[in-house]
Amino acid sequence: EKGLRFAVREGGHTVGAGVVSDIVA
Repeated sequence: EKGLRFAVREGGHTVGAGVVSDIVA
């Protein structure tokens, strides 16, 4: 949840947030 929130705020994408969070994490 924390990573998703950060990704959504930085990228601004909801669908991509999940993927970005996984890669960044």
